[in-house]
Amino acid sequence: MNIESLARQKRTDIVALIIGRGNNTLKDKNILPVHGKPLLQWGALAAKRSKFIGRYYISSDCDKILSAGLAVDFKAIQRPDELASPTSQSSDVVKHATQIIESEGDLAIMVVIHANVGTITTEMIDSCIELLLSNSRLSSVVPSHTKDEYHPLRGKKINELGELVPFVDGVTKVSANRQDLEKCLFFDHSFWVLDKVNGIESPDGQYPWPVMGNHILPYITEGCFDVHDLEDLKTTEDWILDHGILDNYRSEGLI
Repeated sequence: MNIESLARQKRTDIVALIIGRGNNTLKDKNILPVHGKPLLQWGALAAKRSKFIGRYYISSDCDKILSAGLAVDFKAIQRPDELASPTSQSSDVVKHATQIIESEGDLAIMVVIHANVGTITTEMIDSCIELLLSNSRLSSVVPSHTKDEYHPLRGKKINELGELVPFVDGVTKVSANRQDLEKCLFFDHSFWVLDKVNGIESPDGQYPWPVMGNHILPYITEGCFDVHDLEDLKTTEDWILDHGILDNYRSEGLI
């Protein structure tokens, strides 16, 4: 597959989908201001600048979130009540949106963007799309990072006596040196790039996010800052400044 030829024009079968609930511990976190714009719009603008993505959607139960998406030309998908609770599964949200998106045109790749993350660049999105396009075996490409201090072999659980024991059964000896441990990756949860057939429609994708399928390629990052409190908003603002995004978007007339 010739990536250069594909990149010459946006493709309507490569779609961005922002997902975000309105019922959060930090009230209205997905639309709190970051450099004067709703948080979710930073991920949205990164997607709008993509050389691949040709259609844009936002899924939520909250009218304020949907309106913030509409303001940057993301078409609203109203979630049903069963997908709007704190226990709703994001994979179910993606599958619900997929049905609507496919009713309006072909779908090959979906870029799922989490509404509470502003630390996303267009270059990250396009690099992940290129990786997925270059390998038909892949089901998804997902930004991922290491966090050795939270390595699963170091994790503990509480037993019936109230005492700590290894979380992973059968583990008897683990080095105290992080560099000795097998590499362990964690998803950023900033965005996912999903193949429709191998990923979203996979009958046995890896849990807890089965829409990623079983052939998941990591895109290595230093992690992201998903917003859960007001301090995270400040961290996001600093990241946007440090990476020159604010100046770039201003020079392009996007903000």
